[in-house]
Amino acid sequence: MTPQEPVRTSRGPLRRLLTPRARRVDVLVAALLALLGFGLAVQVRSTQGDALLTSARPQDLVQILDELNNRGERLRDEVDSLTATQQRLTSGSGSAASALADARRRTQVLGVLAGTLPASGPGIRVTIADPKGQVSASVLLDAMEELRNAGAEAMQVEGAGDAGTVAVRVVASTAFVDSTSGVVVDGVQLGSPYRFVVIGDPATLAGALVIPGGVDDTVRNQGGTIDVARAEQVRVSALHRLVAPRYARPQ
Repeated sequence: MTPQEPVRTSRGPLRRLLTPRARRVDVLVAALLALLGFGLAVQVRSTQGDALLTSARPQDLVQILDELNNRGERLRDEVDSLTATQQRLTSGSGSAASALADARRRTQVLGVLAGTLPASGPGIRVTIADPKGQVSASVLLDAMEELRNAGAEAMQVEGAGDAGTVAVRVVASTAFVDSTSGVVVDGVQLGSPYRFVVIGDPATLAGALVIPGGVDDTVRNQGGTIDVARAEQVRVSALHRLVAPRYARPQ
């Protein structure tokens, strides 16, 4: 009797075949679970607002609806207002055109007062000759103040310069300073004869210079001469260069 040979089974090769297949299934299952989790997260996030509304009380829902309606009404009113404003500005009619015209007029008036725009109108020309060099800056300053008090609306002072006649616009900050060659007006050297070109009522302006003890008498007492010529139309063309203030701020 011969010993029996061991019976060979295919359990070993079968185990080797099943093991890698099982691992691939695990990976596939894990991937499916990950995708499922991502989908659930997206769905929860997208339906979170709906869940809040679903869980809200009827009173809260009514309040939310009212707020949405009010907000929509305000937005519609704003759209209508902006549309109407655009139409008025585009067509140039109504109050917008009037406001624009008024703004332009105010700009022109302020430009004349500030000396940044030329001006023309009735007025006078005042010529002061100083052959003896005795007419000081204070005399010219007094003349300017008398003309302002008489209602001068625009003014420039002219004098002899190196290249001919030089004109300086007179504004609120204009300064007159004595120099060896005449008078310095706002940093510009002027020599005799001096001339004021002034816009305003000619009769009132001329009368302000000839009052007893006024500018006319002062100029003649210092050896100078003064001539006042009225005109229906004079032109103030000198311009003042605006400088930004260092300390003053609008309130």
